[in-house]
Amino acid sequence: MPPDTLHADFSFQPAPLGKAAPAPAVDEAEIAALAARFTLRAAEHDAAASFPFENFEWLREAGLPALVVPAPLGGKGGGLRDALAVVGGLARGEPSTALVLVLQYAILNQIQRRAGWPEPLRDRILRSAATEGAIINLLRVEPELGTPHRGGLPATVARRVPGGWRISGTKLYSTGLPVLSWLGVWARTDDEEPLVGTWVVPRGDGLAEQGIEVRESWNHIGMRASGSHEVIFHDTFVPDDHVGERRPAAGWTVPDPVGSAWLSTLFSGVYDGIARSARDWLTSFLHARKPTALGGAPLATVPRLQEALGAIEALLLTNTVLLRSLSASADVGTVPPASDSFLIKHTVTNNAIDAVAKALEITGNPGLSRDNPLERHHRDVLCARVHAPQNDMILTGAGRAALARSAP
Repeated sequence: MPPDTLHADFSFQPAPLGKAAPAPAVDEAEIAALAARFTLRAAEHDAAASFPFENFEWLREAGLPALVVPAPLGGKGGGLRDALAVVGGLARGEPSTALVLVLQYAILNQIQRRAGWPEPLRDRILRSAATEGAIINLLRVEPELGTPHRGGLPATVARRVPGGWRISGTKLYSTGLPVLSWLGVWARTDDEEPLVGTWVVPRGDGLAEQGIEVRESWNHIGMRASGSHEVIFHDTFVPDDHVGERRPAAGWTVPDPVGSAWLSTLFSGVYDGIARSARDWLTSFLHARKPTALGGAPLATVPRLQEALGAIEALLLTNTVLLRSLSASADVGTVPPASDSFLIKHTVTNNAIDAVAKALEITGNPGLSRDNPLERHHRDVLCARVHAPQNDMILTGAGRAALARSAP
């Protein structure tokens, strides 16, 4: 993955007329070098579904967990275009690592923007990312609830006790769990009219002593190194000063255009990065493969295959334009409605899936061999479909909005 390739994909971020985009906070050559290092064990971690702890040591050395932390708190002060450059670039090496950073960056941005987060807790989390490389995730999905984006109250309950709260419940798909320093738990109070929000559990030396049980259940077809295990909280204590934003359940239905832009851009950037790795492997394959039927000429000389590769390039170019536009808009404070950000997510992730599928169609058996990375890219890119909001919700919402605009 040469640095100039990464530069071509992510360096230019246009800003709306009259507003200048901030200076980049990312060293693109450093990101490319990290991605190349991550690649060396990506297949190993995929095969064993093992967590890439070494990747996070390198990320900490580079200060990347604190990329979007403000400079006064020790961070790099980066914006969305910087976060996109990091997750898109690193996903080309090992996408599960990039996925953990997606959640880190989106959550750190969220707690900076929302007044419901107490300032001391907010600053402690942000500073820990800068001083310790601390990683956070908000654990939301549950066995009965599924994703909160489809409505419903969490079954996880926070019960008030002297000095704080006791929380009990089960969370699924807790991405990055092996390396999390902060476990944000989506829960509801046990009041007659409950408040719903986040209780932040700092990871201690022993999870069992905190009443936290981990079931290493993650065994999916793709993103196998993400450590997205099941977590059960057994009357876990949370101090009063570790409670984040809380609202009545209805208050969580209000759109958050900035948060939607960050999540849509960064989730999409990971899967776009996977598709670019697939494209890169395909071009190498076409140059290297020299069947006797072509008299020793490489497959790269075949017009039909050139056309097929061109179709992949068209998909990736569309992704580049959409992601540049959305990230630049967020950085200068002109984000589109949440529904538009979600449509960009839908388009970019489906383009990424289609691009990898086309690469498989071109290569046939070699592309499906586990001796080559393309089949791994295919499994990983399919996971784009699981991130909320899913395609059906995005398209239904867009359709309803169009009908509302055109109603007589």
